[in-house]
Amino acid sequence: MSRSIRSSAAVFEDPAPALNVTPLIDVLLVLIVMLILTIPIMTHKIPIDLPAPGPSGVPPVSVHRIAIAPSGALSWDGVPIGAEQLPARLATVAKDPVSALEIAADATSRYDVFARTLATIKTAGITRLGFVGNEKMVAAL
Repeated sequence: MSRSIRSSAAVFEDPAPALNVTPLIDVLLVLIVMLILTIPIMTHKIPIDLPAPGPSGVPPVSVHRIAIAPSGALSWDGVPIGAEQLPARLATVAKDPVSALEIAADATSRYDVFARTLATIKTAGITRLGFVGNEKMVAAL
């Protein structure tokens, strides 16, 4: 009995050139996620009306100052007051068209106390507001 051995030659063709798009899709997904995360940050704004430069009509006759201590305590023209007394004092300033208000926060005071005080001032309708002592903030950084 004779055996016949057949040899079959395997036919190999050149594979078709293909572009691997997986890294491209990964990069695009990362860019989309970054875009989704940064858009809300760019659109978050706090509206505030700033005065126009130049001389105003009437200079303030009386200027009151609110000071915020490092402990968060408030004082009105050097006299300590509580946060619950602030709206009543602000109402008197808002009624007087020739009075102004200054706010001076200590560089080490908490921001939430300052933000609550500023919100109370805005709610009272104060339009003549100045910030004093900001040069201390730069030194605190």
